[in-house]
Amino acid sequence: MPTTTSPNDRPTLAILGAGGDLTERLLLPGLGTLLATDADRDVTVVGSGRSGMDDDEWRERVRSALRARNRDPEQADRIAATTRFVALDVTDADAFADFIDGLDGPVVLYFALPPAVIATACEGLRGRPLRDDVRFAVEKPFGTDLDSARDLNAVLLDLVPEDRIHRVDHFLGDANVLNILGMRFANRILEPVWSAEHVERIDVIADETLALEGRAGYYDSTGALVDMLQSHLLLVMALATMEVPARLDDTELHDLLATTLRSTHVWRDDPTMSSRRARYTAGRAGGRDVVAYTDEDGVDPSRGTETLAEVVLEVRNQRWAGVPVRLRSGKALGEDSMRVTVTFRPPPHVPEALAGEVPPSRLTMGIAPGRVALDLATSASGGSLALEDARLDTDLGDSDLLPYGEVLRRILDGDRLLTVRGDVAEECWRILTPVIEAWESGVVPLDDYPAGSDGPTAWGGVETGRIS
Repeated sequence: MPTTTSPNDRPTLAILGAGGDLTERLLLPGLGTLLATDADRDVTVVGSGRSGMDDDEWRERVRSALRARNRDPEQADRIAATTRFVALDVTDADAFADFIDGLDGPVVLYFALPPAVIATACEGLRGRPLRDDVRFAVEKPFGTDLDSARDLNAVLLDLVPEDRIHRVDHFLGDANVLNILGMRFANRILEPVWSAEHVERIDVIADETLALEGRAGYYDSTGALVDMLQSHLLLVMALATMEVPARLDDTELHDLLATTLRSTHVWRDDPTMSSRRARYTAGRAGGRDVVAYTDEDGVDPSRGTETLAEVVLEVRNQRWAGVPVRLRSGKALGEDSMRVTVTFRPPPHVPEALAGEVPPSRLTMGIAPGRVALDLATSASGGSLALEDARLDTDLGDSDLLPYGEVLRRILDGDRLLTVRGDVAEECWRILTPVIEAWESGVVPLDDYPAGSDGPTAWGGVETGRIS
């Protein structure tokens, strides 16, 4: 029979796929920042995976990650002393069920695994009684396409109710992403002009200088479109364009995100003209020499995987109809910059005495680095009436919590505000399915760009970006 434990009991975080890059690079450091900011928090960490890692090796990995982020080495050592590693194939239904039954509750099963493995593991649990103190945390991408996302949703809902499912997008745990809500809804000067009447275009950009960095096993079968636009930037876009919530709770936020995404479509319903893709050739990015993507270890050049993706969308509702929203993300580019830029329409009338072209007014909400900038037209210095661009900007304070620390805090507390609801995950796939199909058919060419550049020369640069 399923068992229940008190919510005050020490929770168990069971990381499935703990030997992978995600756990070492993101999950454990995020947990370290969570423990560093909450000295009274206690958690049992259990790692599992197919690798032959033993308890000592796993324990040292946990201890090192937690100590690197924690000013209290005793707390890190205490957590590490109770952790263990279990060799487990989650696709073996009997072994997986026994593993769950052997965990002290309440339990969070954190699936740091590829989508196909997650689906097989969950399918194997169907028909088996699950304890009612078990929650599921599922990494994105959620499924591999719209149909698989729907199938996985159905399987998960057969196992546990929606309020015990946390679909993870660590972008939602980033303090600078959440700042979009603060900027929009707590500033009187912004909300009245936050509509198609005043906004000319919106750009959601996530450019990075990092190249493949040994992730060919995952990235070459995914590409920039799914890895970033489908998995992350659509949700950032939805935060920037959704309606004003009456209150900020998980039901209200998820409802508004879903409504916005249901209204979102490829610009002019033409994925061929409204999307572009490219991959990097050899060059120098981020101060490092970078080999061509097709020469990276583990890459299959015949797949035609893109490392730079750009799609133009439209939110077809009363607030945003007619405003192009460009999503762009790529690797091995000239700068590290994740941001949302809102470009406002020019004023309907400018006095003739103000000479020259009117610079556009822009609000940039920086995610990485965290920064807010407002570009305004001003009269040039020296008493001239010629117009020039002036920038007001400020740095945002760094959060004590890494994004994964914020995500883990809410999952361990059973708070679903920053989870991705099932219908929201499906809408993200629905929006980009026409683009995926167009790219798979080959009707959208795969361009090249030198590593360290802003992208293909013909694209016109990151700041201008074609709106078809």
